[in-house]
Amino acid sequence: MDQSKIGKWIMARRKEQGLTQAQLAEKLHITDRAVSKWETGKSLPDSSTMLELCGILECTVDELLNGTRRAGAAEQAALPPPPKAREARRGGRRRWWWAVLFSGGLFAGVLTCFLCDRALSGGLSWSLLVALSAGYGWELLFPLIARKRGGLTGSLVALSLFTVPYLYGLSRLLNMGAVFRVGTAMAAISLLFLWLAFAVLRRRGRTAAALGWICLLLAGLTAAVNGALYLLGVSPPPDAWNWAPVLLFLAVAAASFSWRRGGADR
Repeated sequence: MDQSKIGKWIMARRKEQGLTQAQLAEKLHITDRAVSKWETGKSLPDSSTMLELCGILECTVDELLNGTRRAGAAEQAALPPPPKAREARRGGRRRWWWAVLFSGGLFAGVLTCFLCDRALSGGLSWSLLVALSAGYGWELLFPLIARKRGGLTGSLVALSLFTVPYLYGLSRLLNMGAVFRVGTAMAAISLLFLWLAFAVLRRRGRTAAALGWICLLLAGLTAAVNGALYLLGVSPPPDAWNWAPVLLFLAVAAASFSWRRGGADR
């Protein structure tokens, strides 16, 4: 068997089904690293996975092992797209319509606030805060609504790019410099945690090991926030109550890693 040819076949069929490596791995309850090894020809699916994989890719075992379509595939290609493909296209259109409705509703709400503010005060005051916050919320939520794949990544990128400008605008409108100073420090710590947690979930999937790593990150996040607030002069030195969540997250992380090792040993 030509493992390289089989790997290319798996990759092609996966893409035809509109699946990422991570999504295919989740359906098979394996890691995306295993899928990557199949597609690069470094390994082959084992017998316990083969039938389920063929069902997801809508092919036979012979087609998979030969890395080619069976006779008559050309005629089948002329047939209408399978239900899954049609449903995926319909789902994509629905998501874009929801995104348009969300954007229009948000714009209408901000415009209403402008009109009310001007009518009541003769100018624009509190409505500017509403507009700034609405724009920030739109930048974060639009990718999640409009895109099924990559939406979370888009929202994290938007969060990373626009949080500091949003805090700066908020501090200017409120005339409170501490909002920008403290908010930027908290945002930097939180964004680092979110990106690291996102990387863990992409690499480890929904496993006990992923839970353990995320709990370790949460322990580090809590400790960093407590320390930063103290250094910025916002809160007193951390006491036992501040350190209690850190110890709790560490205990959950230890339990998660122990459970994973115990399951592997069995």
